[in-house]
Amino acid sequence: MMLGPLIFGDYPDEMKRTVGSRLPVFSLEESEQVKGSSDFIGIIHYLAASVTRINFKPSLSGHPDFYSDMGASMTYLGNFWAFEYVVAPWAMEVVLEYLKQSYGNPPVYILENARLQLQQEDTPRIDYLYVYIGAVLKSIRNGSDTRGYFVWSFMDLYELLRGYEFSFGLYTVNFSDPYRKRSPKLSAYLYTSFLKGNTIFLGSQATMQLQSNFFSSISS
Repeated sequence: MMLGPLIFGDYPDEMKRTVGSRLPVFSLEESEQVKGSSDFIGIIHYLAASVTRINFKPSLSGHPDFYSDMGASMTYLGNFWAFEYVVAPWAMEVVLEYLKQSYGNPPVYILENARLQLQQEDTPRIDYLYVYIGAVLKSIRNGSDTRGYFVWSFMDLYELLRGYEFSFGLYTVNFSDPYRKRSPKLSAYLYTSFLKGNTIFLGSQATMQLQSNFFSSISS
């Protein structure tokens, strides 16, 4: 829906068939203006979800709209938090390979990638980051023009749908403290090590060393 106009100057044929006459039509001038107008493609990627046959549901208004065009009641946003974060780094590779093959390999930045983790000793997120960063590297070696990667997020923050209910940060923030004390989670040590050039930053011994450094820091 978005990349078709940005890369080719028009909506995909499948979208035209689904939406029909309700879909605006680009004039030749508009098509030329929008085609190739993006500087890069930003990817927000957290998880992989299995999709099965979805029965089309009419819109609440009784008229076709975005939600009925999508073929679902679009309860996705409400159910997002119920998804299990299955570690599936191949999904990241598939996304980047698809962009490379289908859209002429545009410049890509991974703007958000991580998993929700409340505990300060967030070893599961370490495992997640390790394999997903590895997947991005593999994609780059396979020719993807991926130019940047950002963990979400640097510290706990206000989330658009759930406020301060969840802890997304590499640094946890004590919102009960008037000074908003920030404390690094175990994953902060992992990412710091990676950014400093230690590419062999995981494995049982490395994880144990990270844990040792972590507990030393919070006890001092």
